[in-house]
Amino acid sequence: MQIFKEKALLTTYLKTIWDKNCAIGFIPTMGALHQGHLSLIKKSLDENNYNVVSIFVNPTQFNNSQDLEKYPRTLEIDIEKIRTICPDCIVFAPSVDDIYEGKTNSKSFNYDGIEHEMEGKHRPGHFDGVGTIVKKLFEIVKPTNAYFGEKDFQQLQIVKKLVAKNDLKVNIIGCPIFRESNGLAMSSRNERLSIKDRDEASIIYKTLLTAKEKFGTKSANEVNNWVKNSLEKNENITLEYFEIADETTLKTCIRKSKNKKYRAFIAVFIDNIRLIDNISLN
Repeated sequence: MQIFKEKALLTTYLKTIWDKNCAIGFIPTMGALHQGHLSLIKKSLDENNYNVVSIFVNPTQFNNSQDLEKYPRTLEIDIEKIRTICPDCIVFAPSVDDIYEGKTNSKSFNYDGIEHEMEGKHRPGHFDGVGTIVKKLFEIVKPTNAYFGEKDFQQLQIVKKLVAKNDLKVNIIGCPIFRESNGLAMSSRNERLSIKDRDEASIIYKTLLTAKEKFGTKSANEVNNWVKNSLEKNENITLEYFEIADETTLKTCIRKSKNKKYRAFIAVFIDNIRLIDNISLN
């Protein structure tokens, strides 16, 4: 396993691979790896000659300084997890200074409006931070394929838009949500949940499943009201938003159309820990 902590050294190494014209798979992560991340690595292993995993907690996509401070950092454990399934992986774990060269700020991006929906409404500047780091990483690694989980579905759409608008030569591959046994979408933030809270969080996926069932016969507004009323009864969960939206435009569904694909998105707080999830409704 090759481990690089400086982009200059990684670039020098990757030049020997680029020259071979081989397929490079890339899995960008913020560490605290779980089975969801590992499933992305496994998919990349099946489809590429070389595989790069980045581990970098990106400060510019956090609009909450406490969330950034508390984000789990487990580099050595992460490296061992990668080694068990991909002993030949290339790991890139740079410092903030190495990536941002002393100027830790994000650039401004136009994603044709999808950045203003859902997460964009509640996390100002978040997708500028995402675009800044993803673009930087793509320019460093120059991957053939890059893998992202559908748990962050809006982010996945943002990255696809970023690639298209900047003419970046990389295929973006979305991968299914990996869930815990109780249905909770796997997330690095889950590590901050107590056993009780983790069990309580199973209601998120149960709510999405019921919302999907109801969407078959009820209007989007009726489903929205049911979700809000249902979760209000749970004192341990605070609903930030629930939205039924067009999968492509991410615009809120006002009236259902047979020709569109819809997805339900949810964000909640459990003990001040923010969790998101989504489900296809078609």
